[in-house]
Amino acid sequence: MKLEESHTRSKVIDFRLDLHTHTTCSDGVLSPKELLDRAKEAGLSGISITDHDTLAAYTEETIAYAEKLGLLLLTGVELSTFFERKSVHILGYLVSTKSESLNKLLHRLQQRRLKRNRVIMEKLSRLAIVVREEELQEIGDLSALGRPHIAQIMVRKGYVPSIEKAFKKYLGEGCPCYDAGEMVPTDEAITAIHNAGGKAFLAHPHLIKKQRFIKKLLELPFDGLEGHYGSFRKEDDEKWIKIAKEHNLLLSGGSDFHGHDNVHAKLGSSWITTEDYEALIR
Repeated sequence: MKLEESHTRSKVIDFRLDLHTHTTCSDGVLSPKELLDRAKEAGLSGISITDHDTLAAYTEETIAYAEKLGLLLLTGVELSTFFERKSVHILGYLVSTKSESLNKLLHRLQQRRLKRNRVIMEKLSRLAIVVREEELQEIGDLSALGRPHIAQIMVRKGYVPSIEKAFKKYLGEGCPCYDAGEMVPTDEAITAIHNAGGKAFLAHPHLIKKQRFIKKLLELPFDGLEGHYGSFRKEDDEKWIKIAKEHNLLLSGGSDFHGHDNVHAKLGSSWITTEDYEALIR
């Protein structure tokens, strides 16, 4: 099976598809195969692996394993961008893993991660919090790692009691050790997804508070938005489902599962059903 065919256009009835998950290829704790096993155990019909700024999970081995388990595997990626100097994440679905323009952008984003991590570690050192690059390297590929991994080391070394505390006090936006890194424009990332044959969705709009900002964002050529997200209440989802309809946008949904059940929503806590899936792949 070709990588570009890692999704199906056949009619699927009565299923749950979690379109926002992460693996060890970025900041998740499960390997792609372990995540697929967990999806099967959770009774899902399929998932999209949307690792940050990488398509590394989509190997022939992973795709074959999904087929073996009888799970749909929808090609996906989550891109880190900026709009009006504010962080915006974009989910790209159905992208070709061989797209030259998308892979160039992914390489650029991965280099951004490397530089950003070094700046963050330098800022931490000024506060007598020592996180070394060698310690990050023990976790995985430096170009795929980010703030959650730095926070993980901070917890292990006793600087903070939890990953949440590390973000709240040091690593979150507005905190003393935060660094934005290179600002890749949101519209550039949308174009790269479209050039790769994919569809671009605004990720977790539930977390964006300013309505004016949302209004301006939705003037960009998005194909859809993530109307079902994490463990948010049904009433919260309904707001975004309504906005999607008003803007003639497609809907996606997913848990944003990373494997840290105490930090992120559990796998399958949000999903899309047949109707939204059929619209997405049409």
